[in-house]
Amino acid sequence: MSEQAQVAVLMGSKSDLPVLQGAFRVFDEFGIRYVARVLSAHRTPEAAAAFAAGAEASGIRVVICAAGMAAHLGGVVAAHTTLPVIGIPVASEPFNALDSLLATVQMPPGIPVAAVTAGKAGGKNAALYAVAILALSSPELATKLKAFRREQAEQVLRADAELQQELKQS
Repeated sequence: MSEQAQVAVLMGSKSDLPVLQGAFRVFDEFGIRYVARVLSAHRTPEAAAAFAAGAEASGIRVVICAAGMAAHLGGVVAAHTTLPVIGIPVASEPFNALDSLLATVQMPPGIPVAAVTAGKAGGKNAALYAVAILALSSPELATKLKAFRREQAEQVLRADAELQQELKQS
């Protein structure tokens, strides 16, 4: 998707795509338009900076950046826009996401990047965080998000009830 996208999903490498599949599913479920790009903070710094600088004018309201290793993509993007930037640390050798987590969260004062959990759960959580940001100005989206949260709670309560039944029977 790209026409009038509200969210930009950037990855430092196409190998980061599996981490973002959950994000795409969330956006599809909530009816949020997005654009996905491969842009590297180190290999295509001018393109990454230009995209970030023009994102707001193109209708983007939130940017998600998935990157591994040095994971500077979120910081580079945040340095070139005032839009909210959400970073997803991607696991890579030899530090298994610790390096990318630290690079994502250790931003200097004045250039914030929000960080979510590493890995595939990070894609889903980043998307839900973006939904929450967009819901601040969309009552319809806020209603959908509240319904999603209620359904999550109901799933847990159903699982608990099933467990209690199984324990009674054993």
